[in-house]
Amino acid sequence: MQVENTHPRCFLGLLSCLFLAGLYVGSLYVWRSSSPRDHPSVIKRRCASVLLVSVVSPAVVKTWIHWADVKADVSVWELMGLRMDGLVAASILPLLLTMVFYLGPLVHSAIDNPKGFTGEMQCALDVQSWRRCAGDAVWLRNQVVAPVTEELVFRGAMLPMLVPCTGPTGAIVTAPLFFGVAHFHHVIEERRLGKESMSVILLVAGMQFLYTTVFGAFTAFIFMRTGHVVGPVLCHSFCNSQGLPDIRSALQHPHSSALLFSYLMGGLLFLVLLFPLTDQYFYGPIPICSLAPPPGSVC
Repeated sequence: MQVENTHPRCFLGLLSCLFLAGLYVGSLYVWRSSSPRDHPSVIKRRCASVLLVSVVSPAVVKTWIHWADVKADVSVWELMGLRMDGLVAASILPLLLTMVFYLGPLVHSAIDNPKGFTGEMQCALDVQSWRRCAGDAVWLRNQVVAPVTEELVFRGAMLPMLVPCTGPTGAIVTAPLFFGVAHFHHVIEERRLGKESMSVILLVAGMQFLYTTVFGAFTAFIFMRTGHVVGPVLCHSFCNSQGLPDIRSALQHPHSSALLFSYLMGGLLFLVLLFPLTDQYFYGPIPICSLAPPPGSVC
C-alpha cells in the first residue's frame, strides 16, 4: 500500500466513519412512530433500516479507497473481515475467550439453576427454546441483527478506513468512540417517554457510552487480530445475552466465595489467553494489516 498524502487520507477516513455512524443512527428515525423501541413494529422497521445500511457500507469503503487513493492488495470484502481463510478458528476461539471472561456469571447462573451445569446445558441446547427465541422480535434484534449490523458497520467498515491514518492500535482506540457516541440516541427516546429525569437519563447514557466504548475496543481488537468479522459478531451476541456481570449479586450470594473465585479466575484467564487465542497462526495473513503503516504493532 502507498502511504503518501496522509492528511487527506485521515480526513477522508474520519469523515467516512462519521458519515456511516450518522447513517446508521439516522436510519433508526426515518420511521415515524409513537410506540416504544421494543414494540415489534418498531423493531422490524429499524432492523430493515440498519440491514440496508450494512449492505451499503461496503460501497462506502470502496468509495473511500478510490477517493483516498489507497492501493489495497486485497478485496473490500476481505478488508471488512468477510473471508474464508481461518473462518472456523475465527468462529470458535474469540467466542471461547469471551466465555472465559464470563466464567463468573456462567458459574453463578449454573449454581442458581436447580439442575446445575447439566440444566444450563439442556437449556442452551433446547430446540423448542431456540424456536421461541426466533419468533421473538426483541431477541432477534439483540442477538442477531444488532450484532451483525453493528460489527459490520462499526468494525468491518470503519477499521479499514482508520488504520492507514492511525495505525492498528490507534484504530482500535478510535473506532469504538463512534460506536459509543452512536448509543447516545437512546437519550432522545427516553426523553420522549418522560419516565426519568434528564439527569438520570444522561447518567445512564454516560454509563452506556463507557461500556459500549470498552466493548467496542475489545471487538475491534478481535477484528484486527483475526481479520474476521464473525468473531466480533458472535462475541457481541453472547455479551448481549449475558449483560454486564452482576458482581454485587455475587457478593450477596450464599456461595459468594466460590463465585468471587470464578470471577477472578475468569478475568485472569482472559488476560492470559487474550493474545494466544488471537494469534495470527490460527487465522492466516490478516488483510486489514496490509493497510497499516509500519510498524503495525497489533498486526
